[in-house]
Amino acid sequence: MSPPRVNRADIEAKLREIRGEVDTTATAAKPTGIAIAVVAGVALLGAAYLLGRRKGKKRSTVVEIRRV
Repeated sequence: MSPPRVNRADIEAKLREIRGEVDTTATAAKPTGIAIAVVAGVALLGAAYLLGRRKGKKRSTVVEIRRV
């Protein structure tokens, strides 16, 4: 006895089943992913601002004007 043959309909049915699971999981994870992306973006902007501010203070020239 040989194992049953796999036909096109079997493969399509299995792919539909997998796709349904992936769509459900993706829909459930979407809000969390968006929240993480927003927090990461704000953190990057804050870090860039603070590092740029620090670098600007280090490079700024101090000019003293004295009247005689």
